[in-house]
Order: sequence, then C-alpha cells, then structure tokens
Amino acid sequence: MNSPMTNCIATGSGPRPTTLTQKIIARAAGRHSVSPGEIVMVKVDLAMMHDSGGPRRVKPLLERLNTRVWDPDRVVVITDHYVPAYDTETQQIQTLTHKWVKEQGINAFYDQQGICHVVLPERGHLHPGMLVVGGDSHSPTGGAFGAYMFGIGATEMAGVLATGETWLQVPETLLIEWQGALTPGVSAKDMMLYVCAKLGMNGAAYQAVQYAGEAVRALSMQERMTLANMTAELGGQAGLIEPDATTAAWLKSAGADIDDFSAWHTDPGAPLMGHHRLNANDLTPQVAAPHSPANAAPVGDYGPESIDVAYIGACTGAKLADLRMAARILKGQRIASNTQLLIAPASVQDQQQAAAEGTLGALLEAGARLLSHSCGICAGYGADRLPEDAVCISSTARNFRGRMGAASSRVFLASPYTVAASAIAGHITDPRPYLPEYRD
Repeated sequence: MNSPMTNCIATGSGPRPTTLTQKIIARAAGRHSVSPGEIVMVKVDLAMMHDSGGPRRVKPLLERLNTRVWDPDRVVVITDHYVPAYDTETQQIQTLTHKWVKEQGINAFYDQQGICHVVLPERGHLHPGMLVVGGDSHSPTGGAFGAYMFGIGATEMAGVLATGETWLQVPETLLIEWQGALTPGVSAKDMMLYVCAKLGMNGAAYQAVQYAGEAVRALSMQERMTLANMTAELGGQAGLIEPDATTAAWLKSAGADIDDFSAWHTDPGAPLMGHHRLNANDLTPQVAAPHSPANAAPVGDYGPESIDVAYIGACTGAKLADLRMAARILKGQRIASNTQLLIAPASVQDQQQAAAEGTLGALLEAGARLLSHSCGICAGYGADRLPEDAVCISSTARNFRGRMGAASSRVFLASPYTVAASAIAGHITDPRPYLPEYRD
C-alpha cells in the first residue's frame, strides 16, 4: 500500500503577514498585532468546565479569593464524566455541581446532555474569532469552528473565573495541509492517527496547529471536530480550521450568531514553524497499537489480532457522523460471538437523531449494547471499564495503559469504520470490504 506523500517546509517568522492564531490572540489582547513568543494577557470570551475538573475543583479556590464568577453569561458547565453517577462519591460531585451553578447564576448548564466538547458547539456557544478556555485537555475541539480554544487546569480556571483574563505565550503555527480526497472507508480519525505516527506525541508541543487543504474543506463539521480534538495528541495547544460556508451553515443550524468571519484566516506568507503537505488520496485505514496514538500503521499491517471489545464512544469517535460510519458497516450484519460492541453516543442530540433516522437501530440490530452518552470508558469511569487482559479496538483518542480500565488491558485505536468491521470479524480488519462501494 502507498503511504501519503509528504513535504515539510520550515519557514521563517515575522510580524507580517499573520496567522489565524495571531489574529485571534491579538483581538483578545486588545492589540493591533502579536508575534510568536510574546507573552500577553488576553480577555476570555468563554470558559467551559465539566463535572470532573470544574466546580468541585474551582469552588474552594474562589472561596479563598473571596470572589465570584466574573461573568456568569460567559461560563458553560456540562456534566459528562460522572454520568450516570454510580456511587456515593459521584452522586455528591453531581449534587455539588448543581448547587454551585445555581449559586453563581450560571444559566448555560447542560446536565447529562452529552460530552462537553460536543455539547458546547451544538448548543451554539462557539463562533469564529473567539478565545475560549476549557477545563479539559481535548478543548482544542473548538478550533474546528475557527475559535482559539485550549485546555487549562483548575488553578488557571479559577483565575479566569475570577478575572475574565489569562495569559499565554503566542504560539507558532504548524500548518498541516491535506490535498486530494479521502476514499470510502477512510475518515478524519485515520488522518489524525497518520499524523500522530508521523510527528509523534510532541510533534506540535505547546504550539497551534492549523488544518487546511481540499480534503479538510470537504469534511463535515463533526469530522473537522475530530481533527481539532486530536491536536491534543500532538501536544498542541490549539487546533484550528479556517471558517467557511460549511462552518456558517452548521452554526446557523445550532442557533449561533453568525458575523462576517472573512477576516479569520491565515495570510499568505504568514510565519509558520512548519508546513506539512499530505496526500489524502493515498491514505488507508489506520490502527494505533497499544499504548500510544503514535503507534499507528495501516490496518493491512496487522495480523488477525482477536478482540474482546469494540467500543464506539467519546468526543472523538461517537458523534452522529461517527455513528453513521459504523452503521454503514454494520447494517444487515451481526457482530462476532466472541466480541462485545459497546456504543456510547457523544450527545443526547446526536443519539436522538441517530434513532430517528435508523442509524441507532442498525447498530443495535447488529448486536451492539447502548451505553450512556458520557465520557464513560474513554476516561476510565463507570461500570463498563475494561477488565483484566481485555483486548479492545476503540474509536477514542487515547490508548494509554490503564486509561480505559485494567492496566493489563490492551487498546487499539481506529476509526468507527474499522471498529465496526472488527466487531463483525472478531479481529482487527480492514473496513472497506464491508462497504457497498467496494462490494459492488
């Protein structure tokens, strides 16, 4: 099999022209321009937290400061980690979250509506040019909408909640350009696993990554979210895609205010730390072996590795677009007798749409078991964590040792197409023979 052709060009940096990242940070800093390497104070447009790293962590810090949230209308809280509550401790965390949100007057509270990175944009909270912080490492997901969104810890979040500001060092931008077109059975997840293998887990450490090219422009918004989301696996602070007509249509459907966002782009000749040109035409389904997303290789490189669990879940791998991929493979099929197929939709809204259009029915008829629309196994929460010595193929973003359950378990990462096909076969397998395009 051919691998995507690549060409990396390192370029110099300079104050003009500027990248999309520089433009967003300059606006948030109240300046005409900023340059990579500068440390600036920025005003935060929106702060997002979930139940694990949110109120239970920031509440005591704000109490020590004797202050409240600077602007309740700029804070979004979403419960997704301890959902459903499964013991006394998790129930107490949920109770605390509800109480704190009410005390602070925060109206944008989404309780058990899905995973924060999916619920936040689908409820219309993001739009191009915003500077957003999130209390989770996969917060770069927001960059799919042309926002500069990055993850911060609880101490930093308490500072943001108290002042509405934070500091950052203006990052350099790594441009990853995908030309050509993806072939059937290949998805954004495969694109990111390939990039993780090529660049490594620190390939964009503390920098911004921008995704571009005709193959990226052809992606749906939820597929673009997968690219931005897994910037975290490259060590990047943020992952961005320039807004376009696809962005505008999606935001309008989500009820977001749409301004003229023509200014939110990277200028030709803007300073880049690197420019990778990749060929989507030659990309094949990818699978990452334990215990790193960087251990990715074409699915054809794997032998018949038997699996116990196939998991379609998480913000990276169980959005409506992901469920549809799996259903295309599983419709009219049955999973192998030696394999469990677990489905955890990324949001209530996506689950409802999947049910209405028959996508969810196709998954369940094939033998899938439906789990809660929450982070669940991906983050090592709940009763369905992987047992000792289990082998799992998963649509999640990470396969670190012990993350999804027992330390002796082994997790392979793949696209929903590949996870679904492997559930049918009972071992890791290429999804393409299961698609009508290849069968015909």
